[in-house]
Amino acid sequence: MTSVVPARHLLRAKDLVDARYSEQITVDDMAAAAMLSRAHFSREFSKTFGESPRDYLQTRRLERAAALLRNTDYSIADVCIAVGLRSLGSFTTSFKRTYGKTPSGYRASMPPASRRARIPACMIRQATRPMPDSRT
Repeated sequence: MTSVVPARHLLRAKDLVDARYSEQITVDDMAAAAMLSRAHFSREFSKTFGESPRDYLQTRRLERAAALLRNTDYSIADVCIAVGLRSLGSFTTSFKRTYGKTPSGYRASMPPASRRARIPACMIRQATRPMPDSRT
């Protein structure tokens, strides 16, 4: 049986965070996905990716929050909850530290979501539909 490179295990944890950032994920959950002990996982993750597992999760959540603020009219509280954060105050502080503006200030600096061109779902399905094989 061949051994798997440790980074492959760490990528499982990153994939878990990327897919389930809005859920209450713990470092223990990430370590379990990587099949490593919590302490070993935290050390290896930080060494490999340059940030702690908690920081990575927070970064993913804030990136998604920024996208929601740009592209939707959700309230700030709804955005906070949608990305898996529980405290509006902590969300605002973390967001401002990362983006230099409060969530409401960030949204105000962007064009309103209502101005974005919307493509009907039927048109998207039509444009992305696989073409029939010409041999049949």
